Amino acid sequence: MSDREAVLFDLKKRVERFVNERGWTHDHNPKNLAMSISIEAAELMEIFQWMSIAESWDINKSSDKFTHLKEELADVLIYCLSLSNQLGIDVSEAIEDKMQKNEKRFLVKNAE
Repeated sequence: MSDREAVLFDLKKRVERFVNERGWTHDHNPKNLAMSISIEAAELMEIFQWMSIAESWDINKSSDKFTHLKEELADVLIYCLSLSNQLGIDVSEAIEDKMQKNEKRFLVKNAE
């Protein structure tokens, strides 16, 4: 499945089913999920820790490093979707609301 084909609701349901099938619902509480997001984000940062900016742009040229990057990014997103499931957050709505706030906060500067 690609981003062009994926439906956020379906991804959330897939994560929910995975968690439920393993009996992890008790452990997937808001506190633990927020901590897990942070831990996985740190693992994502660790991939780039000693790279130059140029090397970071070229990470997709190394299949091993790029695979690792995709896995860590997926872990972050999976935990985010699980947190949204546990708290009943509509992710699309939350993103739209935040983007509207950001548009007011960070105005477009006219190029002169």
